[in-house]
Amino acid sequence: MITIRKYYLIAGLIAIAIFGLSLENCSQHEKAPANAAGQQRFAGSQSCARCHKDIYEQHLQSFHHLTSTPANAQTLKGDFDSANKFIVNEHLLIAAEKKQDSFYQTAYSYGEPKLSRPFNMVVGSGKRGQTSIYWFHNYLFQLPLTWFSETNEWTISPGYSRKVDFNRSITARCLECHSTYFQETTNKDSKADEFSRTNLILGVECEKCHGPGLDHIAFEERNPADNAGRASEHNPADNAGHAIFNPAKGTRQQSLDLCRLCHGGALTKSKPSFSFQPGDKLFDFFYPDTAKPASQIDVHGNQYGMLAASKCFKNSQMTCLSCHDAHKNESALAVQFYVKCEACHKSTTHNDCKLASTVSREVLRTNCINCHMPEEASKAIMVIRQGQEIPTSAHMRAHYIAVYNDISKQVLSVQK
Repeated sequence: MITIRKYYLIAGLIAIAIFGLSLENCSQHEKAPANAAGQQRFAGSQSCARCHKDIYEQHLQSFHHLTSTPANAQTLKGDFDSANKFIVNEHLLIAAEKKQDSFYQTAYSYGEPKLSRPFNMVVGSGKRGQTSIYWFHNYLFQLPLTWFSETNEWTISPGYSRKVDFNRSITARCLECHSTYFQETTNKDSKADEFSRTNLILGVECEKCHGPGLDHIAFEERNPADNAGRASEHNPADNAGHAIFNPAKGTRQQSLDLCRLCHGGALTKSKPSFSFQPGDKLFDFFYPDTAKPASQIDVHGNQYGMLAASKCFKNSQMTCLSCHDAHKNESALAVQFYVKCEACHKSTTHNDCKLASTVSREVLRTNCINCHMPEEASKAIMVIRQGQEIPTSAHMRAHYIAVYNDISKQVLSVQK
């Protein structure tokens, strides 16, 4: 019986090694056509640094920049030494290993290595965790182990069940939100989305939010005193194609659509991934979705949906940029968000915090978002921990701004 079980396990792993294909996608299941032409006029963020050095250096620390990077000793989190194994059952485990200067996940059956795949790319800054991707020909696949920062351990990756395979395919729509650009090379014979291994830009970089900058930079270099190449307030195409887009100067809808591209839930595309450009109308590229009550929106991935259901949003002209600076790492800037809240919520306008008369201003200053935008468990990002059958949720900041009475009591009780 042991021999038979071992045979089927090895046969399954060999099949994965040979074919390595799965059609399980992160948000939709159709194969998209290749990227539209004219999408490759990128200069790279380092080119932006020549004129925007301070912003560029801030951006290098941001979660946008760190959302995808090449996998190496500097970018990878996780234990590759003592606590580097996930035991699936008594005969099978997966190990995260370092071999010279490279990193791998290896499946061991009865103590023998049966399948090993490299860490080629890291997805995630590491604040919540990191999952990793490997190349197989022109296909991309998620590795089965994810480093889960909340508990500092290797876990089964989100989207995987408690089985050993290395074949969860990465789609163009996944990459659209975890990178600046990937050239898709999918054709009618492809078994999943295919990509160029050279024509890509990892990280959410300057040109993801400002548009491809090659023509803009070339114009500026030829015409340093001409303002025509500066940021367009509405559409980069208004200025002969060489203007860059500035979300802060666009319309409210343009700014929201840009953020909603990746923070608007599981949108279904009507045109190829990476076709949308900053300043475009989102629903020229995606099918309109139906608004859900805030209670039905997962805390991961649809920050726009939660925000749009909030009174703060409905009663103002706020956008994501009202509170966020996309160039910065804001993870330790709780007081900064208080200042944003205080711009509208103050005693002179009679809508100050109702606890202002009983709780010190200093406590309020550091807990605005903890009380009114608490961290909640995601049902979309869940991992299986060692020895557990029930998945564990990652916790993320809710963007439904509201009064959470129980949360407020907990927060304030700790502060006393």
